[in-house]
Amino acid sequence: MENRIRIGFTLGDVNGIGPEVVIKALEDKRMLGLCTPVIYGSNRIISFYKKLFNLEGLSYTTINSADQANAKAVNIINCITQEVMIMPGQENETGARVALTSLEAATNDLLKGQLDAIVTAPINKHNLQSIGFNYPGHTEYFNAKAPESESVMLLMQGDLRVGLATGHIPVKDVASALTKEGLLRKLEIIHHSLKQDFASTGPRIAVLGLNPHAGDSGTLGAEESNIIIPAIKAAQEKKMFVTGPFSADGFFGSGQYQHFDAILAMYHDQGLVGFKSLSFGGGVNFTAGLPFVRTSPDHGTAFDIAGKNEASAESMLQAIFTAVDIVRSRKVYHEITANPLKRTEVASERGA
Repeated sequence: MENRIRIGFTLGDVNGIGPEVVIKALEDKRMLGLCTPVIYGSNRIISFYKKLFNLEGLSYTTINSADQANAKAVNIINCITQEVMIMPGQENETGARVALTSLEAATNDLLKGQLDAIVTAPINKHNLQSIGFNYPGHTEYFNAKAPESESVMLLMQGDLRVGLATGHIPVKDVASALTKEGLLRKLEIIHHSLKQDFASTGPRIAVLGLNPHAGDSGTLGAEESNIIIPAIKAAQEKKMFVTGPFSADGFFGSGQYQHFDAILAMYHDQGLVGFKSLSFGGGVNFTAGLPFVRTSPDHGTAFDIAGKNEASAESMLQAIFTAVDIVRSRKVYHEITANPLKRTEVASERGA
């Protein structure tokens, strides 16, 4: 029980559906068999939503630090000490401050090694930035917490995994943000993540073009011939199975995505329109390439349905399952790749 995977949960915007989907997901009877949950928030916030939705199935306990977590209960760390006026569906400063406090407290424990993974509930980016949150989103925030690493936003459901070459930037800036070296690095991160986090022995990666019809041999743009194809060739020279560039509409529409372990899209909506059309409601956002495990549901704060007991916990459940699977996969990967010379010597001795 003590060795069960310990997962920290942030509440996101307290006036959105974050607290609701966290509580609903943790009410699932499988949860305590999979992990030890630690919620970063307050008893008052959890009690408010439990009563609002009549969710009383699980036992909750209050702890002072993550290393005290009780494997037989859902644990709450009271990092939100101020009185909170919860107003479901309202975008206000209170929601932003709760989201930031919860995020920072959980991240601190993650970086101290007191958590095995973190699952983040949705934030309202505009709301957070209004109180001084200087990141476009969660992905950039966590990347800053591991400055020695680079990351890729990887949206996934089952065997469908879509990575983004660029993150939360305006479409007008996408072309200038693409470089051969940058794309190659993204491909290397995805390739390694497929092996380490998803136990893929021969990862196959597809690359989408930037322009309509993947540039149509230069007629509709030169980024494919000048940047994307050279990056693909460089990846192939490093013995990676990478192919493309594919035209995004035909790639998703024809089902070609089913033949690959991952896809690298050039910008946010290019990848996510295809992804969410195929997986809406059950997708997971995973930040690949970081030394720690972070997942989240693939939806936003959904202020329009907050407090109405209409939010589905399916994406949050999948985010939890994914976090558990990746923690386990990384443990196996690190065990089998550690000190390979010593393992070879041992195997030779056994063979003799």
